Amino acid sequence: MSNQIRTISPSSGKVLFEHPGASVEEVGKIAQASEDAFRTYKELSLAQRKAIVVKALGIITANKETLAQEVSSQMGRPISYTGGEIDTMRMRAEHLLEQAEDSLKSIPGKAQDGFRRYVKKEAVGPVLLATAWNYPYLITINALVPALLAGNTVILRPSPQTPLFGERIISYFQQAGLPQNVLQVVHVGAWEVLDEIVKIPQIKLVSFVGSTQGGIRLRQATAGRIIPVNLELGGNDPAYVRPDADLAYTAGQVVDGAVFNSGQSCCSIERVYVHADVHDAFVTEVQKELATYKLGDPHDKATTTGPVISHQAAKNIQAHIDEALSRGAVDSTPKNPTFDTLPSEGSFIAPRVLTNVSHDMRVMREETFGPVIPIMKVSSDDEAVSLMNDSDYGLTASVWTKDIKAGEELTERIEAGTVFVNRCDYPSPDLAWIGWKNSGLGCSLGPQAFDAFYKLKSFHIRETQG
Repeated sequence: MSNQIRTISPSSGKVLFEHPGASVEEVGKIAQASEDAFRTYKELSLAQRKAIVVKALGIITANKETLAQEVSSQMGRPISYTGGEIDTMRMRAEHLLEQAEDSLKSIPGKAQDGFRRYVKKEAVGPVLLATAWNYPYLITINALVPALLAGNTVILRPSPQTPLFGERIISYFQQAGLPQNVLQVVHVGAWEVLDEIVKIPQIKLVSFVGSTQGGIRLRQATAGRIIPVNLELGGNDPAYVRPDADLAYTAGQVVDGAVFNSGQSCCSIERVYVHADVHDAFVTEVQKELATYKLGDPHDKATTTGPVISHQAAKNIQAHIDEALSRGAVDSTPKNPTFDTLPSEGSFIAPRVLTNVSHDMRVMREETFGPVIPIMKVSSDDEAVSLMNDSDYGLTASVWTKDIKAGEELTERIEAGTVFVNRCDYPSPDLAWIGWKNSGLGCSLGPQAFDAFYKLKSFHIRETQG
């Protein structure tokens, strides 16, 4: 077992960061320091905590260009888009700041003469945030801001693929005046070490974003403790194109939803069902759209699609493609010169369009997490909904139609935490981000964004004696 962190750029193959990896004993000391800091930090007013977060956000925004370059280097998203992650992170954080007071205020009990009763929301204590590499700032802000505003201290474990992000976050919040040890970073490379870290008694909540397999593993590791575990996990998100859809518009949106970030989003479109009446015409529109994409160096502003995160990821994606082709799928990828000659360095894989697919193929059953668009012909709305629900996952799903009423009625029948009509791949900060089935446990964003980060305490006070 190696706990060492060695971050390799997926575009250049160069080593960007090395760290021996924190041991369980070292994290134990960090957790104790977090618990000590919690005793005083929780006494700060909400206004004081908000001021620190606002200042930190300002520092992050001021350094957006540098951070965008670092994200592109660490995980391969084209530079044209990485700055947008910082902007969207800021938007989400500001929404969380706006709702904090209402979300954290005490709840009064029923009025009764001589009595005062209320429910107070108190911070849980040191929180472990284990985040993912595909959207490091966006993913982390969902939990970091509510955790800090609620009065918790935080131990941040960034993904080994985006460790520089963790270093930046710590630095900027310290510059903003966050008290010592309220936010600390730990670099952990081995799952076996993380398994033991979540058992450290000072840690009172675990919040994890990553694969379903990783979420299951952490639930097993914490099974001997009575602590909350918040999980934001994988997806195999479907789209259904009805016969009345605007095909050109829908194709553009579906291709973007499937290929953006090289398909490495938990809410990427991973399978597409198209009514038989428009199937062939839709495939043609998809081909037209994808032919305009440019695969290449993520630091080139003309690039739309960069590498996937690692050589192993590329192998896994290719295995899904090869298995589908061996079972009768047809490669319907359009001609695109940037797909034909891949860069010699890095972990690049060209986007692929697969037709004649079926549910006995892994590309339709599992999370491919790559730039693959499998398209399956269906004969009716009912068949489409049945196939969309035939999955162990339930994060998002989309219906594409000009008949908004019909689309909304179909989304009522779909088993997913977020359903879209004529949109996809967009977590709204005012709506709950929640996974059904194997896609998650707990909720982030929306009206319940703060719920995981406080515990309830009831006060029942009789104001007279005798």
